[in-house]
This record gives sequence, structure tokens and C-alpha cells, in this order.
Amino acid sequence: MVLTNVPSPSLRRKNCFLVISFVIFVPFCVIIFYSIPDPKLEQSLQMRLSQLQVKLQYLESLYTSRQEELLRLSQHIEFPNETSSANQLFLGLETATKQTGKNYTMSSSILGETNPRVMLRMPTIYHFLPHLLNDPNSLRLAYLAARGRTGVSIVMGMPTVLRPHQNYLMNTLYSLLEGLSPEEAADAVIVVFIGETDLEKVLQIAREVEQSFPSQIESGLIELIAPSPSYYPDLDKLPLSLGDPLERVKWRSKQNLDYAYLMTYCQNKGTFYLQLEDDILTKPHYFTKMKTFAIEKMDRKEPWFLLDFCQLGFIGKMLRSSDLPWLIHFLQMFYSDKPVDWLLEDYFSMKSCVRATSESCNAVRKKKWIHYKPSLFQHMGEHSSLKGKIQKLKDKQFGKVALFFPHSNPKAKVSSTIKHYKDYTLDRAYLGKTFFWGLLPQSGDKIIFEFSQPIVVKKFYFRSGNAEHITDKLYNTTVEVLPVDPIVQGSAWNVTSDGYIIVGKFDLFGMAEGILNETISKISVLRLHVHSESENWTILSEINIIVTEESR
Repeated sequence: MVLTNVPSPSLRRKNCFLVISFVIFVPFCVIIFYSIPDPKLEQSLQMRLSQLQVKLQYLESLYTSRQEELLRLSQHIEFPNETSSANQLFLGLETATKQTGKNYTMSSSILGETNPRVMLRMPTIYHFLPHLLNDPNSLRLAYLAARGRTGVSIVMGMPTVLRPHQNYLMNTLYSLLEGLSPEEAADAVIVVFIGETDLEKVLQIAREVEQSFPSQIESGLIELIAPSPSYYPDLDKLPLSLGDPLERVKWRSKQNLDYAYLMTYCQNKGTFYLQLEDDILTKPHYFTKMKTFAIEKMDRKEPWFLLDFCQLGFIGKMLRSSDLPWLIHFLQMFYSDKPVDWLLEDYFSMKSCVRATSESCNAVRKKKWIHYKPSLFQHMGEHSSLKGKIQKLKDKQFGKVALFFPHSNPKAKVSSTIKHYKDYTLDRAYLGKTFFWGLLPQSGDKIIFEFSQPIVVKKFYFRSGNAEHITDKLYNTTVEVLPVDPIVQGSAWNVTSDGYIIVGKFDLFGMAEGILNETISKISVLRLHVHSESENWTILSEINIIVTEESR
């Protein structure tokens, strides 16, 4: 009997070879495929490693602080009465010296101790600021609103005081928060230092911030601190310097002490510290741009001292938090001698340009004091916290600031009882060609949009004021609509005497936005109704009326 289906030995060998080749070759191909370096993955891992390295520096600085606290505690436990014991010892030696009439050099051989209990005392903040010894509460916080958030990437410190003419703090905070995504907000802390010694003024600023940004205070994103009045020395007794009058010396000296206090509070909260002022404008995504820029420098092993995100003054200056203790002590030592930006230059020169010529120091400066372009922050305030000082400097690297935001709005006849300035008319603003600029609104003034045909409004958004004229806003102003169908009696809507429904109002930041309830039918008119006299002109820089598909 012949078995025709049995493969020949050569065929079996061929099949075995194919199976073995498949078993070996396929895994080999998989290994080779996955071993090909992915540039994007490698770069991402390298950036992550650099981020961890700078985080390690921050943790090391925390560890040093904890070690110092532990050392002080152990000294207190071991030598609880060392001060009194040492004083008694020196008094005894002094008496013995007088009795014998001989002069002795006190040394370990005279003391007869191989491990004397007298501890060496290094200079501290009290040597630079001796007035702090006059009050045990001089370094205690007079006010604190915080949730104790730590371990973030960037801590933003911002000093503020009540200015005599205009306050910019709320607009600055709004700009900072508007530029943060939820992920960025979770990785940041904004610390507002209220540099007022009058508790009523402190509470006034604190209440305004807490009422304007309650969720940010609750989440720990915004913290408010204020120092004890005894933190400051008698500023009237400061020595004059740089040919400045006393008022200016007092102003800049207090500023330096404010910065030192703020940095001291912030140094253990995050990896990087960013110095800001309370009258600035930000660019979108500024947080990620700063963080990425800093980590890239670490990744390239560039030994930077300071990253500068604004060309002006002390705005937008970023340092590693682990470097802050040296700068803090420098400011404490020379607080009454120079303005803070000059002291920062001096500190940098001493730290980075030892025995260097001015030419070589400039070369070092370019490598270690790194400017980011374009700038991420712009100085907007004109009235300084120093009485009578007008500050109009602008950072040219910031670029142009949008003064109005155009939109395509439904056809309407527009009018206003507020007289416009030059060609900044309401008609041109509604068409998105410029902003509306009106002169001194009075109680009862109205800005009216009468639509060509009744429409169903989905939502609305109005922005008043702009970056160059931040106080020219609409204050105490409501948004009102006139429905085509009559209002049902007993409805929850707030209706005016002439039949308009109040659907919104302008907030502290000069914004008004809202979504209209579906129960409101088509409307024929939308108006902005001013209810009180204004001390400023008014700018309407954004008009955005969004309608449903059926109304287009």
C-alpha cells in the first residue's frame, strides 16, 4: 500500500526551516522596529528629566530649611540655658580678671573644656534689620488668606498697595487668570502681598479680591498676605542716598523690604519664583511658555541666573526658588541704598562677574540673564504708588495690544445718548472696525441696538475698557432686551417700567455676558442702560451678539 499524502523528508526539512525562520525573524523584526529611536519621545523624556532635576533642587532647598529647624531644636533641647550659662561664665571671668589686675585672652585652654557649650552665633536678619527685635510679632503675618498650596511649578509674587488715583490690581489678576488653562492653574500659586500697615486698608483690598475671585481663593490658586506694621523700620530716619528726597528714599526702601518679605513667604511653595507687579497685562499661555523655556534651559545644561520675560523694571523676572535665600539677604542688607532693579544688577554682577571686565561681564550677562522674546508681560499702569510719579514706560518687545475685538453681529440700527469721541462711533464699533469711545456717561444714558427683524439671541458678550484705557469702563450698567411677545404675568424676570427684561449687568471688570433663557421669545431691541454718573469716559471694545441658526 502506497502512502501518497506523506511528505518527503526534504519537504519536511523545508517546512521546519520556514517555521524556525518565522519564530526567529518575526520577534527580531518587532524588536528592531521598537528599538528605532523616536525623536519626539526621546525629547519628551529628556524634558521630563530636566524638570525632575530642577524639582530636586527645590526639594533640596526645602530639606536644608528643615535641617536648620531641626538643628535649632536639638540645640535648644541639649542646651536649654546656654545663653544664661554663657553670660554667667563671662561675668565670672571678667570679675576674676579685675581682681587680679591682669589681662587674659579667653580661650579654650582657660575655659578648660574640649567641647564648650558656647555656641557660635552667625549673623541673621536681626543684624540687618535690628528694629525687628523691638516686637516679637514683627515677622508674624498680620493677614493671611490661603489654602496652603505647595509643590507647584511657578509661584507668582505680586506686591500691591492702595494707589491714590487708580487701582490696577483687579485687572491684573483678571489678566493673569484669563491666561491660565485649568491644568496650568492647578500648577501655580499667585501670592498677593498687601504692603499696607493700616489694617483697614489691608481688609479693603483683601475683601475686594476675595469677592471678585472667590473660587480661586477657595482652590488655593490665589493667596493674600500682609506683614505686621512692626516689620518696617522708622522710614523717616533713613539716610538719604543717590541724591533722592526723603519721600523717594522711603518709597523705594519700603519696596525692597516688601520684595524680601514676599520672596521669603514664597520660597518654599514652588520650583520657580516669578516676580510681578500689580499693573500689568499678560499674553495668552504665558505660564506654559515660561515653564517650557525654563526647563529647556535646564535640559541644555545652560547655567542661567535669571529668566527675563519683560524688559521693564522688576516685572516678569524668574529665578529658581532655591536661589532666593541669597537674594533675600542681599535685599535686606542694602534695602535703603538703591532701587530693587539696581540691587538686582549689583547682585548679579557680584555673583556672576567676579574679577571680570565690563566687556566680559556683558558677555556673561547675555548667557546667564536671558531675555525671552517677545515679552509676555506689559506694564499698563500710569500712576505709580509713589505720590505724584507718572510712569508711562512700555515694553516694546511685548508687541501691539488689541484695543478692540471685532465680531459679525446681526443687522441692526444702533444709537447712543452718550456722545462719541472723534471717529470712535458706535456704528463703526458694531461693524468691528474700531471701539466705541464715549464721553462721561450719565445716569439714564443708553446704548441701543434695534434689530432689522426680530431675532432669537442665544448669548451675548460685551467688553468695556481696553488695555490702554483700563478705567474707561461701563459701571452700574444693565443689559436689557425687549421681547416681541408680551411678558407673562408673574414670571421670574426682572422687567423695567417700559417692558424691557434685565438679562445681565456689567461686572467689576467691565464685562457683561449671558445666555438667554429659552422662555424668552424673539426680541426686537437690546440695550445697555447706565444707572449712575461716571467719573471716566467709556469704551465699548467688544460687541458680540450670537443668534440662533433660525435668526440668521
